[in-house]
Amino acid sequence: MDSENKLGDYLRARRALVRPQDVGLPDDGPRRVPGLRRDEVALLAGVSTDYYIRLEQGRERHPSDQVLRSIASALRLDDAAASHLFRLGLPVFGAGAAASLTVAPELLRLMDSMPDVPAFLVGAAQDILGANAMARELYRGFARYDNLLRMIFLDPYARSFYGDWDAASRLAVSNLRASSSQFPSDEHIERVVGELTLHSPAFANLWARYEVRPRTREKKHFVHPRVGELRLHFETLAVASAPGQHLSVYSAEPGSASQDGLVLLRRLAEQATADAENSDQETALEKGDTRP
Repeated sequence: MDSENKLGDYLRARRALVRPQDVGLPDDGPRRVPGLRRDEVALLAGVSTDYYIRLEQGRERHPSDQVLRSIASALRLDDAAASHLFRLGLPVFGAGAAASLTVAPELLRLMDSMPDVPAFLVGAAQDILGANAMARELYRGFARYDNLLRMIFLDPYARSFYGDWDAASRLAVSNLRASSSQFPSDEHIERVVGELTLHSPAFANLWARYEVRPRTREKKHFVHPRVGELRLHFETLAVASAPGQHLSVYSAEPGSASQDGLVLLRRLAEQATADAENSDQETALEKGDTRP
């Protein structure tokens, strides 16, 4: 879990990821700790070393917009990482609505109206809030289809399902960082982070890096036990009516082997749906329910 000094934690973690040569400073050999020194960041940002130290230690809580911009430039932060810095450093910038866990029925119908592609709804803490039959079939090998982070870090099946587990895990954690900055007081996100930190050293190590990358579009490589390899395009769309929710959709290159794989996946999904409906009917008959 993060400490109360979130800005200082973030600055220290990002400072450790920047090498002197990356910012035009001389490389003076091995250092006691990786990355830039505090005085080097202060020099690059144009602030006093004492002021920067107070920022990291949490003794200075009200940096200006100009100071944060200078530090973002000194640490070579991209747009997503710089936005995270501003949310931590400027409370008004980070204020926002609470993340929503309520799923609109219209979204469920929208996903069901896309039978040819896996589509699912994800919350700010990476919970699976809804999914169509194709998405459920794609992830069927997992013990639970409830939270992408728990699935990646706590289910052994993930290591064989993801073609590049290391890349998938890094992206998932950096995406959660982006969500946590938008909803800094979200208790559900904090519970998920606490659980994973306790049970997964791999998650704890990645979380401590403070990398921020909102998920928008990616290339995905899966190895499905019945379909085989799938190389898919991933697109995610923010749901404006539900803060923190994103509709995620996978698609394949037309004419590719992965497109053929999605056709097979749809057949498996249709069969699974039919089997479930038959099972429900048999259960109802056993209970004496003769309603259609």
